[in-house]
Amino acid sequence: MTTKPSKLAISTWAQLLRTSQRFTDQVEAALKHAQLPMLGWYDILLELHRAGSDGLRQFELGEKLLLPKHNLSRRIDKLQQEGLAERYLCESDGRGNVIAITDEGKKLLAKMWPVYAAQIEVLFEENLSGAEQQQLSALLEKLSKV
Repeated sequence: MTTKPSKLAISTWAQLLRTSQRFTDQVEAALKHAQLPMLGWYDILLELHRAGSDGLRQFELGEKLLLPKHNLSRRIDKLQQEGLAERYLCESDGRGNVIAITDEGKKLLAKMWPVYAAQIEVLFEENLSGAEQQQLSALLEKLSKV
């Protein structure tokens, strides 16, 4: 292992992070413009929806999120206060809780998706061909295994 990354590696790394942040900021702005909650709520609700009626333990939810996990407990508290998620005692482990999406959470998720999907289309799909998307996906998959 070298002690200093190449200029190309540093430049590409910075470009990847800047692009990711810019895209996230634009999705957040579109959700705000549509008077919808932040992307972090969508991320949590989507994973709870995928889990179905069994729900997820908080640590399991944290492992699945695409966005940073900081303040996850507070976000779950807020979702619960808004009636979008519920907590209940884990039957197999009385020390922990399970979080599950409510019907209201599913409705909100359905409202948020069209706004989010439109941003994916505008920011990503319209700017990369199918072949380029496959190439980028393969490169990111390779990096995800590091």
